[in-house]
Amino acid sequence: MSDLVQAQDICGTVALYDIDKAAAQANVIGVNHFTWLTKAQYREVDLLPVYRDLVKKYYKTGYTAGKDKNWANNSFLCAERVKFDLFERFGHIAAAGDRHLAEFCPGHWYLESPEKVKAWGFGLTSVEWRKKDLLRRMEKSAKRVSGEQKLTLEPTGEDGVDQIRALLGLHQMVTNVNLPNYGQIPNLPLGAVVETNAVFRDNAVEPVFAGPIPVEIHALIHNVVGEQEMVAKAVRERSLELAFQAFTMDRLIALNTADARKLFDEMIDNAKSYLAEYFV
Repeated sequence: MSDLVQAQDICGTVALYDIDKAAAQANVIGVNHFTWLTKAQYREVDLLPVYRDLVKKYYKTGYTAGKDKNWANNSFLCAERVKFDLFERFGHIAAAGDRHLAEFCPGHWYLESPEKVKAWGFGLTSVEWRKKDLLRRMEKSAKRVSGEQKLTLEPTGEDGVDQIRALLGLHQMVTNVNLPNYGQIPNLPLGAVVETNAVFRDNAVEPVFAGPIPVEIHALIHNVVGEQEMVAKAVRERSLELAFQAFTMDRLIALNTADARKLFDEMIDNAKSYLAEYFV
């Protein structure tokens, strides 16, 4: 929400200082990494018109305030152009990182080529980076275990600590989390894992009713839920064939059936030692 509040100052609509995070409220709806805000306000200020002004101003150039000059070389930073484009298309605020949002959309929108990715102002995480990062983290862990590097406790900015404190009864908070759908999103299947606000209090997490997903974005989100439900069923039933069907439905798989089958079989073959239950 801090970016949305900051947007008011950028657009010259309302200048806000000494922001009280607790006074910012939003209706969060969707699934993990593909979340949307259908309502957002700070105190009495409706933030959707403010955000609309921000999009209008920075749609073509992107918004990179607060990022260093090398932000484009960081796969985890973006120019916010994907979320601006999704707002232009559907009128609701996409509230995840651009690299996550893009993977849930039709491939030709943002992921058609490396050049298109660059034009939309975000980066892709390479396999090489993942391998190097894993080695760095393993080396760091080894140094901590051996005592060579001392463990220091410091705030991370994540909600996790506050959530634990709330569950211990030390305070109460509302934040967006992933939970089974108990009806908080009535036009998605019951039991599917969805993301909405929830109240954290002493030994309890209770989802907040978010309402139905707006028709403009329902098809996009329902498609993701359907895939995830297929994967869950494939795991329960130990069905590689069902897993393959879910694989071919994924937005990131821009392959014909034969090539998709070849890739899937290669992946399964390379992971066979972990999948013994699927070959009984």
